[in-house]
Amino acid sequence: MTAMTMSAGNLARGVDRSNLDLSTTPGENFYQYACGGWMKNNPLDPQYARFGTFDELGENNRAQLKELILNLGTNNPMGSLEQKVSDLYLQGMDSTLRNQQGNLPVQTMLAQIYQMPRNSLEAIIADMHRGIAAPFFDSGVMADLKNSDKNLLYITAGGLGMGDRDYYLENDENTVKVRNAYLAYIEKLFVLSGRKPKDAKNAAKSILAIETELAKVALTREESRDYSRQYNIRSIDQLKAQYPNFNWDSYFNLLFPTSITVDKVCVMHPNSLAKFNEMLGTLKIEQIRDYIAFKYLDAASCYLTDEYEQANFDMYSRAMSGKQVMQPRWKRSLNVPNSVLGEAVGELYVKKYFPEESKRKMIKLVNNLRIALAEHISGLTWMSPKTKVNALVKLNSFTVKVGYPDSWRDYSGITINPDSYYWENVSNARRFEADYQLSQLDKPVDKAKWQMTPQTVNAYYDPSTNEICFPAGILQKPYFDPDADDASNYGAIGVVIGHEMTHGFDDQGRNFDHNGNMIDWWTEEDAAMFQELANKLGEQYSAEIVADDVHANGTFTMGENIADHGGLRVAYSAFKKTEQGSGNELIDGFTPDQRFFLSYANVWAANITKEEILRRTKTDPHSLGINRVNVAIRNLDFFFNAFNIKPGEKMWRAPEDRVIIW
Repeated sequence: MTAMTMSAGNLARGVDRSNLDLSTTPGENFYQYACGGWMKNNPLDPQYARFGTFDELGENNRAQLKELILNLGTNNPMGSLEQKVSDLYLQGMDSTLRNQQGNLPVQTMLAQIYQMPRNSLEAIIADMHRGIAAPFFDSGVMADLKNSDKNLLYITAGGLGMGDRDYYLENDENTVKVRNAYLAYIEKLFVLSGRKPKDAKNAAKSILAIETELAKVALTREESRDYSRQYNIRSIDQLKAQYPNFNWDSYFNLLFPTSITVDKVCVMHPNSLAKFNEMLGTLKIEQIRDYIAFKYLDAASCYLTDEYEQANFDMYSRAMSGKQVMQPRWKRSLNVPNSVLGEAVGELYVKKYFPEESKRKMIKLVNNLRIALAEHISGLTWMSPKTKVNALVKLNSFTVKVGYPDSWRDYSGITINPDSYYWENVSNARRFEADYQLSQLDKPVDKAKWQMTPQTVNAYYDPSTNEICFPAGILQKPYFDPDADDASNYGAIGVVIGHEMTHGFDDQGRNFDHNGNMIDWWTEEDAAMFQELANKLGEQYSAEIVADDVHANGTFTMGENIADHGGLRVAYSAFKKTEQGSGNELIDGFTPDQRFFLSYANVWAANITKEEILRRTKTDPHSLGINRVNVAIRNLDFFFNAFNIKPGEKMWRAPEDRVIIW
């Protein structure tokens, strides 16, 4: 609906004035001006480390899923999707039974690990790599980066329970606090599983030492963005020769069905695999057993007794993120079928909640954004005609996925038995999913497959298939509302569309051609110019202090920042072609351009703990919400014009310092 026909009763469907903080001005701090009212009216609930409008949409989505699952009832035919989803949810709700069962669900596997001879290591690790955990390293199947029609086995770094190498290597106050909490967590899990306190303490120290050694050789966050250094093809003979302390034949035979032959792999992190190979020659078998036992207990902890679950929360949520209380049990229980039976839940979800009209309108928006991006590429002054042609070919080759897949996954091969242990059902579901992914190795790449479930509140670009995908879950307010004005939709979901499109041309996506192959289609001069502009953009973000004296990492967040920057520019251009965008009629006192920017800012409104800020700065390639707004928009002439921002105001950035990439 355009601005000309927008009724006063529908104002809430676009920009909401209660979200604003009128005690400040757009030129002082636009994020605070646009979102301060929302932040004040939505103080951080202690069950969250961050809560924003993005999370609010997730909560609304979760409420829909809860209603859907509760309405499935308890008398569904055994083997039906409804039975599997419902029974897995109900098992999660039954903490009384799990507390009675204690360690029974993990005793058999722990006994196998603790009695494991050296020549059984490959079997245990292969089983863990089937969706349970990633001790020492991990493996998985996806498209060959240089031959996107074929699948390839990748061997990657693994084994770091705290996720990022810096938690093991840095010594600032917050990092030391998290590291100490991790030691206490490992010790706690062992004590809960029946180990004596002294043994548990010694085992915890040994495990932290192992992970610290792995962290020392892990790629930095910045290095992990370089696909070219991670594409290291090895024949199986080369793999065996370079890492001889592990029985690769045994591992592959146990990981894959007998019908699949592994003839080559991509070793993404050679230094990490070399460290693992070295450890196998130096670690005692007791140390290896303890390490793998912890990885197993860590994976199972959320599905055992309340004490296990509390220990997991105290580490990963309280210490790392600053959360104060657990989410209600129904939310935790809902997350399980929603993840391990994702498309099964998605099939039920779209039948109930996703209107086809939203899909049609979304496809129209995508087409409008594609036209706008093509115009931007054609008009670039820093790019040569040759590279422009290749960029336009890639853009016009995008596959667009909206709402839900054309065909649904078959879950008939998985059994959810209400008489089995909860952890047994969860681990079986994880293995089922892992086996499905591994089974793709000897098949052509399935380019119709989705990388997200339909109910997911997110979107993605996949360089290997050159596709952009917008699941049904994100096509709701405040991102997309078919009844809101164009400014609101283009400022929210329009920027999301432009963001995902621009990922095809960010610092990583630009390395892939229109077929999804990692091929250099740039002239040397254009690549150098792109890097110069990207570095300048990165410096803007790295200048921002996020907490204490910690700066944002503009290199680590480079891809997302380029995508935000491009998404804003492209969405605005597409918006200006609409009836509302070409006019200047006020709605609720705001011009169309002002509503565009207010809508964009509002999707990043959030409150967040200091711990979560520091954690995300280490681990999240996305910038914090305040920087996704304030840093990004200060490169846009039309933002300064929309709010009459002048030199001397904090939001002002001199024209010569602004960056235009796409």
